[in-house]
Amino acid sequence: MALLAGWILRHSVVMCLLLHSLVLMSFCFHHAATSCSKSCYCSESETNGKTVRCSNLQLTELPQDLPNDTRRMYLDYNALKKIPMNAFAALPHLVELDLSHNELTQLEPGAFRGLGSLQFLDLSSNKLVNFNAEPFDGLRARANLTNNPWHCDCNMQMALLRVDLEPASLTGIVCHTSEPEEIGVNGLAFLLSDIDLCVLMKRTTDVAMLVVMFGWFTMVISYLVYYVRANQEDARRHLEYLKSLPSRQGKSEESSTISTVV
Repeated sequence: MALLAGWILRHSVVMCLLLHSLVLMSFCFHHAATSCSKSCYCSESETNGKTVRCSNLQLTELPQDLPNDTRRMYLDYNALKKIPMNAFAALPHLVELDLSHNELTQLEPGAFRGLGSLQFLDLSSNKLVNFNAEPFDGLRARANLTNNPWHCDCNMQMALLRVDLEPASLTGIVCHTSEPEEIGVNGLAFLLSDIDLCVLMKRTTDVAMLVVMFGWFTMVISYLVYYVRANQEDARRHLEYLKSLPSRQGKSEESSTISTVV
């Protein structure tokens, strides 16, 4: 009986130690996931939740140790050049993201994937040129897209139709360059210009196709003319040859007669 009591006591101590270790590990993991990034400043309130400020730090890459309960993040006034795929997938509670005043030239497909709670995205004052729908897949936030050197063309027009951003956000796209250049939208908000770039491109393509078809038609006609003239020349030569055959035959017969007489 004493042995059984000792065995139960030992195993109870072991189980208590294991449970204590699990609780401690869970606390450590939770603390690591919710603690502030080393290079940023964090604050928290009951109304706004956790706010992480990484502004004006000359960052060239996104911090990797961001707390996953962040609701507002400020990465403005840095030197970020691109946003990679799934860059913020570990921050599902994010409602505001400020990426303004960076050097962004590229947003990879799925850059903002997983941000279903995002309400405001600031991409103003960057170096974004081409607008693609893939980085904004599934995003329904309000976005600030102003002060970027946007290039307006048919591809951009089609991409605007495939995004779910708030419609008012797209009015921030002001054309810095355009294709074709002569349409006169440079310096204008594209959505307010009421110009269909795809129709203009289609007309340009149609004209190019007509020019190509006319060139091919001209080549075919030229070949037919050459072929007919070449055949006419061959036919004339053949006809002359045929006309010359009887006279040669007559001369042969006359030569044969003279030979016989002699």
